[in-house]
Amino acid sequence: MEYRNKVVVVTGAGAGIGQQVALQALGRGARVAAVDLRQEGLDETAARGNAGDRLATFAVDVTDREAVEALPGKVEAALGPADVVIHCAGIIQPFVKLADLDYPAIERVVNVNLWGTIYVAKAFLPVLLGRPEAHIALVSSMGGFVPFPGQTIYGATKAGVKLMAEGLYAELLETGVGVSVVMPGAVATNISANSGVDAPVAGGDAEAASYRATSPEDAGRIILDGIADGDLHVFVGRDARTMNILNRLAPRRSTNLIYRQMKGMLGD
Repeated sequence: MEYRNKVVVVTGAGAGIGQQVALQALGRGARVAAVDLRQEGLDETAARGNAGDRLATFAVDVTDREAVEALPGKVEAALGPADVVIHCAGIIQPFVKLADLDYPAIERVVNVNLWGTIYVAKAFLPVLLGRPEAHIALVSSMGGFVPFPGQTIYGATKAGVKLMAEGLYAELLETGVGVSVVMPGAVATNISANSGVDAPVAGGDAEAASYRATSPEDAGRIILDGIADGDLHVFVGRDARTMNILNRLAPRRSTNLIYRQMKGMLGD
């Protein structure tokens, strides 16, 4: 898929991975609908993008179903019907074990990561199905296939996003809509602050710590390239690629490896 003159909707476009995806899609000639909860983040994206009428911003809470359902019409009025939807919006949970995690925190993560994904996909699928060529990409996580203690609910929601994307791929095989699920490892963003979560410093062993965080710029490039190539699974970072293989071959070893890295963050 070529991005030039395509209408690309990017959620979570006010910061981090989503912002880079939006900016780099603009750089590839797309018209971009940047969606985020925070208008100030969208203003920053607009200033950095400097794309004039090829960029439209929409301050939308993805947990607000009515607001999300109205979004495709607003995007079409501003830029034209959506050709590509890249759903990056998501949050992590506080770094505590499930036994110590309160229900408001659980519900917030489930609402943003799972219900928000469902709302966005349901809202845009009718539009995408009407396009000659279209694509939807849902951002899951390495935490969606490898368990991270202290992020158990987050991981459960991201595993749901992964299976949802794979189910959509199967459902849309005989249509013109492609599907990707994006699974980033560690990316150097401010997701903790944007999630309203304090991030303790991790300790752990050298093997787990040997993977450097992927830059947001590289993450954006990998995601856009994967979508352009029509990849179902898009792994972002050496850590995500390696842990995918290790978890398939030796799931207990991969779980123990992650535990040793996370143990210091949990105060154990």
